[in-house]
Amino acid sequence: MELRQKLILASGSPRRLDLLKQVGIEPVRLMPMDLDETPKKSEHPRSLARRLSTDKAKAAYGEIRRDPVWNDSYIVAADTVVAVGRRILPKAEYLEEASSSLHLLSGRSHWVFTGVCLITPGGTVRQKIVETKVRFKRLSGLDIESYLASGQWRGKAGGYAVQGIAGCFVQKLVGSYTNVVGLPLFETLQLLSGEGFTVQSGWTEG
Repeated sequence: MELRQKLILASGSPRRLDLLKQVGIEPVRLMPMDLDETPKKSEHPRSLARRLSTDKAKAAYGEIRRDPVWNDSYIVAADTVVAVGRRILPKAEYLEEASSSLHLLSGRSHWVFTGVCLITPGGTVRQKIVETKVRFKRLSGLDIESYLASGQWRGKAGGYAVQGIAGCFVQKLVGSYTNVVGLPLFETLQLLSGEGFTVQSGWTEG
């Protein structure tokens, strides 16, 4: 009899959870880590995504490592950063932040970086940084005003969620779509399978 594999998602993001469920992976526990996500001075967006995803994974590992119930678990953490050049856009909490981001993104290309960090039951740390180039159409005043009224910008990097209404703003996307949603599935499953996690175990019908 095959033992159930345990995966802990060090995130409270419904989008990341939905993406894992989409490929048949059901985390046994969600562990959102409350860390200071302020970029360091002159920190590159890619470096920020790598640092925060690693810090979240290590924080979760530190909490469960002495608990025999969880010490055979894999831990996955991720952090998504939206940037125009080297300018890192905030995870919008206020209307003004979202409005400023949308005006900046209007009619131009930006980059979405997601850092994914995996820690195995044995404590091995594996990392991957995935980047996607996204170009927005030129947004009208009505586009921005109506999108802000929708509330879908709240808590989102760059002030938008591509899987929602903002999907109609995307003129071109080069790279991983799931990366822009918040968890690059191809790369995440590569990390897991490379460390002995059977990603296909949840694919059985019924």
